Amino acid sequence: MRTRQAELTGWGRTAPSSATIVDLSAEELSGEAIAKLAEPRGLIARGLGRAYGDPAQNGGGAVVRLAPGPIVLDPHAATVSVGAGVSLDELLRHVVPRGFFVPVSPGTRFVTIGGAIASDIHGKNHHVDGSFGAHVDSMTLVLADGTRRVISTTSDPELWWATLGGMGLTGIIVEATVRLLPIETSRCLVLTERVPNLDALLEVMEAGDHLHRYSVAWVDLVATGANLGRSVLTRGDHATYDELVAERPSAGTDPLAFDPTGLAAVPAAMPNVLNRLAVRAFNELWYRKAPRSHLGLETITGFFHPLDMVAEWNRLYGRPGFLQYQFVVPFEAADALRDIVRTVSASGHASFLAVLKRFGPESGGMLSVPTPGWTLTLDLPAGVAGLGRLVNDLDRMVLDAGGRHYLAKDATATPEVIRAGYPRLGEWLAVRRRADPTGVFVSDQARRLDLL
Repeated sequence: MRTRQAELTGWGRTAPSSATIVDLSAEELSGEAIAKLAEPRGLIARGLGRAYGDPAQNGGGAVVRLAPGPIVLDPHAATVSVGAGVSLDELLRHVVPRGFFVPVSPGTRFVTIGGAIASDIHGKNHHVDGSFGAHVDSMTLVLADGTRRVISTTSDPELWWATLGGMGLTGIIVEATVRLLPIETSRCLVLTERVPNLDALLEVMEAGDHLHRYSVAWVDLVATGANLGRSVLTRGDHATYDELVAERPSAGTDPLAFDPTGLAAVPAAMPNVLNRLAVRAFNELWYRKAPRSHLGLETITGFFHPLDMVAEWNRLYGRPGFLQYQFVVPFEAADALRDIVRTVSASGHASFLAVLKRFGPESGGMLSVPTPGWTLTLDLPAGVAGLGRLVNDLDRMVLDAGGRHYLAKDATATPEVIRAGYPRLGEWLAVRRRADPTGVFVSDQARRLDLL
C-alpha cells in the first residue's frame, strides 16, 4: 500500500480537490484497512481518471486506485475473468489477437473494468447490444466492512442493479467476469456518409441504424440555418476474414493484428485553441473532407478510439478545462432535440466534439443513463461568459422533454436535476444505505448531488 497527497480533477480538468491517493492491491482491501482509510472523509475508488467531472474525487478524504489484477480468458466460453483495475487497453491487447473484442467500448481504451461497470458505460452499439453491464456475468464487490460478495442478477440482484451505474458508491469492485464478442479480424467495415442537416440525420439513423452493430454521428453544433446539425455519420461492423482479404489482401496474413500506437502528447501549458473561430474552421474542414458516401476498412483504434492517438488531448482546452455534457431524450421528443441543437448553435459557445447516438432499452441499473432515445454529447470550454446560463437552459430543456443526464460526464448538475431524471433514485438510495450504513464510500459528486 502506497499513499501520497495529490490534487485531482476529472478529464475535463475543472473543480480540483486534494485527496490522499492510495495505491493498493485487491487483497489489501480488508475491513481494517477500509476503516482506517475512511477517516476522516470516506473513500472512493478511482480508475484512470476518464470520468469528466468529479465522481472519482474525494476532497479531504481517500481515493483508492487498484492494481490491475489478472486477466484469465476462457476462449471456449468466450468470457474473461478480469481484475477491476485492468484497463480496456490492456484487455484489448490481450484478447484481440486471440479473436475477441469487448462487448461494449466507449470512445477511449483508457478506462478500467471497475470504472466501466460503475459507470455502466455505453458505446456506438447500444441500440443493438445495450450497455457494458448487460455483458457482465458476475462481479466481486468489497463492502464497507471489508466483506467480499460475489453478486449477479440472480445473486443479490438489488445490490447488482444499484452497483451497475452506481458510480462506486455501493462498494469497491475488485473483479468481474465479462462475456466477449468473437471476431475474425481486427478491422471494421465502416460506411461513412455526409448528411446535410439534423432533420436528414434523424431520418437516416432511424431508417438504417438497425442494419449495423455500430453507429455514431459527429454533429456540427456551430452551423446554423439550413446547415443546422449537419453531420458525418459512421456506421460499421466487424469485418469478416473474407471482407478483409477482399479489401486488403496483404492483411490476410495477420488478420487479428492489434498494436495501437499514439502520437505525441499535447503540451501541459497549452492555451485554449478550441475557441469558436477555430472550431468553426475545423468543422467546415471536417464536413467538407468527409465523403458523401464511402465503405471501407478501419482499424479498431481508428474507428473506436481516434482521440486516444493524441495523448492528453484534454489539454487542448487550456487551463480552464472544459465541460462535457451528455443527455438522452426519448425518441418521441425529437423536437426537443432540435431545439437543444438550435440553442447551442445560437449560444456562441463552440462544441468541438459533438456526437449523436441512439440508445436502446434500459439496462436495469438504477442510475444507468441509457433509456430508449436520442443521446447527444457535447463539450463546452470552461471559463467562458454565459456558460452557466446555457447549461441551466439545457438542463431545463432536457428535463421538460422527459430526459436525463449521464453521471459519468456530469460536472454541474444539481440534486434537483438528478432527482427529476432518475425515477429510481429513492430505491437506489435505500440499497446504498443498506450496503454502506455508515457512509464509507463518498465522492465530491455524491456530496454535490446529495447521493449519500
